[in-house]
Amino acid sequence: MPYSTNRYQMVFHWNRLDWSFPDVQLQREFEDNQFWKKAMPAGVKVDRQGRYYVSVPRWAEGIPATMNRIVLKDGRPVLQAFPSWSWNEAGQVKALQSVLGYEIDENNRMWLLDQGKIAYAPSPEGSQKIIVWDLDTDRMLDCIIIPDEIAPYRTSFLNDLVVDNQNGFVYITDSGSGWPDHPVEGGIIIYNMKTRTLRRVLDRHFSTQDFPGFQFSIDNKPVYRDTPLRTGADGLALSADRSTLYYCPVTGRNLYAVDTSILRNFQASSADISRAVRSLGSKRTTTDGMHADNQGNVFYTMLEGKGVGIYSPAIPAFREFVSDDWMLWVDGVAFDQQGSIIFNSNRLHEMFGGYEIDWSNPFNLIIWKAFVGPGVKSYLYAGK
Repeated sequence: MPYSTNRYQMVFHWNRLDWSFPDVQLQREFEDNQFWKKAMPAGVKVDRQGRYYVSVPRWAEGIPATMNRIVLKDGRPVLQAFPSWSWNEAGQVKALQSVLGYEIDENNRMWLLDQGKIAYAPSPEGSQKIIVWDLDTDRMLDCIIIPDEIAPYRTSFLNDLVVDNQNGFVYITDSGSGWPDHPVEGGIIIYNMKTRTLRRVLDRHFSTQDFPGFQFSIDNKPVYRDTPLRTGADGLALSADRSTLYYCPVTGRNLYAVDTSILRNFQASSADISRAVRSLGSKRTTTDGMHADNQGNVFYTMLEGKGVGIYSPAIPAFREFVSDDWMLWVDGVAFDQQGSIIFNSNRLHEMFGGYEIDWSNPFNLIIWKAFVGPGVKSYLYAGK
């Protein structure tokens, strides 16, 4: 389906994030220590009721809540801890410690991927997990612990996940960049819902690693001014027919794919899975988040291109969908099931890369919406 649009808009924007705090003391600590300087909105999604959510990973100390719902307070958007403040208690391994990637499936259930680690310290035992939350009944349905042998507590950096309820599997990217100044140890993790077992594959495979010596710039500013960014498997998308898993590193431009039939077979050898990986070529941009639609296309964020692109496997071709100078580090992309994509720009490369930010700029952090076409939804809604 040929997509083209100039119909995009800002939904929410901030100069810096703020919360609807439960008490004055917590708010005072947040303000006095300027913890907001490392409070970065990552993944954004919308539920069946049209409510917006945003994850704020704890890559530094002082993040009040890592999972949040956006609410309006005196007409301005602020964050409200989700599902509650107690569920976001730092240091409590059973609570959410640091969420980057998550999914809201076709059954209105949220799958929260907890990185477990705070400020890049090793993940405490039991902190790496998937929490499944029912948004209709507002209760936890499941908790899947991800142990050290699947995602090493020191090096893991659990990044994103996609959900296949039809076949009963979840796929996760581990960027392997959880230990600064240490070689990347990327991989793909698979969870079998029926047997409740996990498997790590493509561990340190070339497709899940950072490209050797890769460096890139945005607006002619080197990403991470002092030390080049090195991140393995990151962006992740599942095709509408659930047959293909797409993924890519941040520090590299290639898109990779592997058939899910071999990933679902836990008896398949590592060598066979390695041989099944296909390189689909260069997107001509670095990418953070990805998301497939219900019609076979993959939307990917364009970091160098400042926007969102589309990969259409039927052609096959990579092309720009939308771009804007304000789209500085487009992080996550998702669908609202009403024909539009939603995505956010958060200046990650400046916030964590050693650059100064003008904190008075009202457009530092933005959530966008762009109309794609009638009937266009997430891969989760294929056939629905």
